[in-house]
Amino acid sequence: MLKWLRTRDVDAFADAVVAELTKRVPLNMLRKEGGKADKRFSRMNDVISDQARAFGQSQRPNVYQRARLGNRVKWALRDAGYPEPFIDAFVTELVTLVTVVAKSRR
Repeated sequence: MLKWLRTRDVDAFADAVVAELTKRVPLNMLRKEGGKADKRFSRMNDVISDQARAFGQSQRPNVYQRARLGNRVKWALRDAGYPEPFIDAFVTELVTLVTVVAKSRR
């Protein structure tokens, strides 16, 4: 039961995802369109997707831990000033990817 509520690894992963996102796609980069912004966004997507897959496979987070991951990432991005539609889409995709990977391992 205590393992079910343990969130240390989830919190560390959430912080790493937010740090990676803010480094690779700063807030001012979201407002730009064109080649450089698209390339940076695509690369960030690949890196974070790989990290999410690895996390889902190694940790197999449960429902509570996945909810905490989404909530922690959402509030960190909100505090950093990212637009709400971007945050919602990013968090939904992140949690969905982690869920699919964690469930496929069984």
